[in-house]
Amino acid sequence: MKFTLSWLKDHLETEATVDQIAEALTDLGLEVEEVVDPAAKLETFTLAKVQSAEQHPDADRLRVCMVETDEGVTQIVCGAPNARAGITVVLAKPGDYVPGIDVTLSVGNIRGVESHGMMASERELELSDEHNGIIELPSGEVGQKFTDWLAENRPEAVDPVIEIAITPNRPDALGVRGIARDLAARGLGKLKPLDVPKVEAALKAPISVTIDPVLKEKGCPLFAGRVIRGVKNGPSPEWLQKRLKAIGLRPISTLVDITNYFTYDLNRPLHVFDMKKVAGNLVIKPAEGGEEFLALDEKTYTVRAGDMVICDDKGVESLAGIMGGEEAGADEDTVDVFLESAYWDPITIAATGRALKINSDARYRFERGVDPAFTLPGLDLAAKMVVDLCGGEVSELVMDGAVPDVSRAYKLDPARVISLVGMDIPEATQRETLEALGFTLDGDMATPPTWRPDVLGSADLVEEVARIASLTKLEGKPMGRETTGVPDAILTPMQQRERMARRTTAALGYNECVTYSFIDEASAKLFGGGADATKLENPISSEMTHMRPDLLPGLLQAAARNQARGLNDLALFEVGPAFNGGEPGEQVLQATGLLVGHSAPRDPFGSRRPVDLYDAKADAEAVLAAVGAPARAQINRKLDAWWHPGRAGNVALGPNLLATFGEVHPKVLRELGVKGPAVAFTIRLANIPFPKKKGATRPALQISDLQAVERDFAFVVDANVEALTAVNAAMGADKKLIESVNVFDQFTGAKAEEQMGAGKKSIALTVRMQPADKTLTDAEIEAVSKKIVEKVSKATGGTLRS
Repeated sequence: MKFTLSWLKDHLETEATVDQIAEALTDLGLEVEEVVDPAAKLETFTLAKVQSAEQHPDADRLRVCMVETDEGVTQIVCGAPNARAGITVVLAKPGDYVPGIDVTLSVGNIRGVESHGMMASERELELSDEHNGIIELPSGEVGQKFTDWLAENRPEAVDPVIEIAITPNRPDALGVRGIARDLAARGLGKLKPLDVPKVEAALKAPISVTIDPVLKEKGCPLFAGRVIRGVKNGPSPEWLQKRLKAIGLRPISTLVDITNYFTYDLNRPLHVFDMKKVAGNLVIKPAEGGEEFLALDEKTYTVRAGDMVICDDKGVESLAGIMGGEEAGADEDTVDVFLESAYWDPITIAATGRALKINSDARYRFERGVDPAFTLPGLDLAAKMVVDLCGGEVSELVMDGAVPDVSRAYKLDPARVISLVGMDIPEATQRETLEALGFTLDGDMATPPTWRPDVLGSADLVEEVARIASLTKLEGKPMGRETTGVPDAILTPMQQRERMARRTTAALGYNECVTYSFIDEASAKLFGGGADATKLENPISSEMTHMRPDLLPGLLQAAARNQARGLNDLALFEVGPAFNGGEPGEQVLQATGLLVGHSAPRDPFGSRRPVDLYDAKADAEAVLAAVGAPARAQINRKLDAWWHPGRAGNVALGPNLLATFGEVHPKVLRELGVKGPAVAFTIRLANIPFPKKKGATRPALQISDLQAVERDFAFVVDANVEALTAVNAAMGADKKLIESVNVFDQFTGAKAEEQMGAGKKSIALTVRMQPADKTLTDAEIEAVSKKIVEKVSKATGGTLRS
């Protein structure tokens, strides 16, 4: 929405500057996008008077002028044909920027004669395209600012243009008067009264209008017009043309320019029919469909069945509320016109405009909602302007339908306004604000004006009061605390655990993903889901039909998309819920990480290797430690079907499953289009027991000053015996003394079987014994070692390797 300052002052009596108006508009919710102030680029230019103009000694077309300025008489070389003594000119001094030629002046030397500035033409100051000579002013004093002279004699040349962004809920601001009303309510001036004339009918209308009963209910409640005979439709007055040009509209003719003026001035779109081109009476009805219509934009449209159209006996003459027809449009030969003003249903206009892809000023306003009560007053104001500018006689009012009743009232609760806004706004001020915006108050009930379709409840009254009061005056105040002292933790223990899992996994080098909670049925079934209990009744798409049973399918699909784009080495993770049912509580919180490809980029040192299950295990143990899981847990292989049966494991406390790590099953990778190797871990955060002590204190660190003892053992066992069985057996030999047991070697394969027998392998363990009260003797060490051998041999069926 564009308008000029002078146009605004037609409705608003104000002394506010452009900057004050722009700041207030933005604060009121009518955001200023641009202010074009022509005076800003002319501020440095002053008036001067030519005392003499002599021929240049070395150029036929140049004159050496002595010019009287506010700094004394100066010499300027000028090539304009009208440069002569006695004229008042516009002076540009050295250092001034001339916008029309994009030059900053300096003292020049032209054919051996110094020139201290220039006398400007209109094109050089971007006032017009005139450049046949320098500007000659009929009045003005030497040293007077050129912008001041323009403000007095050519105000339109320095009239600022303001452009604001209008939100869809403020159709009233699509007219200059609506903008002026907001500014007046803010206190930046006084809204001038709008006098609606009483139009005296001089003749009987030779035409009638009829609205189809279906459309009268929903579509076009009111259609009215007046015939004006004997008009002369030539170019519009200069003031009207300049006003339209300033906001980017092209003047066409007086009649058309009047309708455009009312569209922007009072938010009242109108249309003019040439009576000699209208056959019979006008009917507003739904189109039958398939009719072709030549619009004013010189394009032919095929009207859909049901679209609202204005027809005469020949056919469609106008697309109701959107665009008029070329065939019945006014031209320079128009003598008799029918000036129409109607109220159209916003939804119907929007649907037709979108379907036919027609954008017009009328559609833009009608689909947002114009003032229904201003339909007839706007018609009379426009009819008076037509008669004033074009002459002619006005007929009686022709109309069908009635002004729709949009009245409604909402309760104004001053105390609630203060509570919600957070500002102490007196009740009297609140009422004055609403009245200034056009609301009618009856006790504590406020009736919105007919031009505000966006006010639909008491909350909107609060917004209007706050908008005018300005939230920039809102003072920040700390909220009162419920308790004194150190505040309690905001996050629950589970929220803290979730945050720690997320931060730890990210610190390990993983990139966080946020995937949809919905996946396709086939992927859900790969991970134990896909049942009807988790099926969505109204899915977003066919690829999002079920709630995810695990986080892994989303991560694997993300990996497949990345691999398709050439990214093959990936570390992805997600923390979020997985669903095993459709009822509340049938979900679990998981932290899942996925490694695909290789562990490092290629380098000269051979660092690059495929990721394996031990990478996943190490990262899972790191996250478990960070979230407070017990240091000692069991490893088992009661795995779900999407894990590799021989290269994965569960971390558990008895039956309580804490985490799973290992390789993803090759079948799953193949189904989801992921190129391996791919390893992952899934941690069930809710299954990890919370510490019994909830305080922040920690026990004292206990470090033994006695030397630890390490002993290595190698056992020959069957090839199918797991190393974990030997580790757990060794740990059980003396739980108080033995601190840790680690596997440091496994000897398997053909050579191992050649040395130790068919179906055999060797497992080598390091056992660390840490005494607490005294140094171990050789006898004690041997006793513990013997017990370790017995425990491992019994558990694995193996023997100590010789």
